Amino acid sequence: MVDQARQVRSALVSDERVSVNKFNPKKLLNSKWTAVNPVNKEKHFLISELELDEEGGVVGCLIEAVRSNRSAPIDWEELKNKDNWLQGWK
Repeated sequence: MVDQARQVRSALVSDERVSVNKFNPKKLLNSKWTAVNPVNKEKHFLISELELDEEGGVVGCLIEAVRSNRSAPIDWEELKNKDNWLQGWK
């Protein structure tokens, strides 16, 4: 999962155009995601925890691999990159 986060960051920093997933950050909790490049056979994920500030903005979230139940924090904006994440389970 750390490798996927690095890939997302490097793609966002590069000058290339990045395909963007559009979604409402307030509806992230329990949303389903598919890794485009699975690591350790972990392909399907869901957002298991969501932390919001007083104004309703997303402060942080926890993504959980369905296969292994392994959880890790993720910057919710990384999920916008279609090159690394697809909405739903594909």
